[in-house]
Amino acid sequence: MTRIAKWFEGNHSKALLTFITAGDPNLQVTVPAMHALVAGGADIIELGIPFSDPEAEGPTIQASSERALENNVGLSDVLTVVAEFRETNQSTPVILMGYLNSVLAMTGFAEKAKAAGVDGLIMVNLPPEEAADIRTTLTAHDIDLIFLIAPTTTDERTELILKNAQGFVYYVSLKGITGADLMQADDVADQLEKLRSRSKLPVCVGFGIKDGATAGRLGGHADGVVVGSALVSLMAEGGDVEQICHRLTSAVAQLRDGLDHK
Repeated sequence: MTRIAKWFEGNHSKALLTFITAGDPNLQVTVPAMHALVAGGADIIELGIPFSDPEAEGPTIQASSERALENNVGLSDVLTVVAEFRETNQSTPVILMGYLNSVLAMTGFAEKAKAAGVDGLIMVNLPPEEAADIRTTLTAHDIDLIFLIAPTTTDERTELILKNAQGFVYYVSLKGITGADLMQADDVADQLEKLRSRSKLPVCVGFGIKDGATAGRLGGHADGVVVGSALVSLMAEGGDVEQICHRLTSAVAQLRDGLDHK
């Protein structure tokens, strides 16, 4: 059982998943930032793999990838960051989010990721119809392959995803890119309820959640919420490590409060 499954099995609160890009604004900030997220109340960390063409990302996360790539941060550096985080945190699940290109370019990725302490993988451009081989390999190394379901996903494909999903089901709350505005909350809530009735896995919602109010509004209909662009924007404000970490901890604490007091 992965750390992700253990978390959802052992906790009855709503999960707060937080995203930052590894190496943004520099590699030295990433591990302290991960600890700052946990200090604020994050339950699961999504760590972005810098990529040159992040097609599903809005301008905020695209810019964070560009900054990381300017620092020559690659997948091997991301795994090093996770391993360093694991030196003092063995419990918080860590999910890598990125694009299949990076993973295919690394020989022995699954083995290396497991050794570093990775618990899950989200590959935005991996079609579920073509995921069987990598899913088998990841499963053998106790890494969950997590799929996205969007408002435009057909019923047929949704069934395929739900049949093969691991960890949790990630519902994209809007038709568009990260950082955009939410769809009508009632529409999202309806879709979340349908997914939860069709899958035994937890269902988490992301894209467009910016603050405690939006987190709380959707948290009542999901098992967890994912926040990314709002936190990446705080990273982009600059400052020293202490300043960046303080901003992250404060922002996550507000999200946590909104989610817990929905």
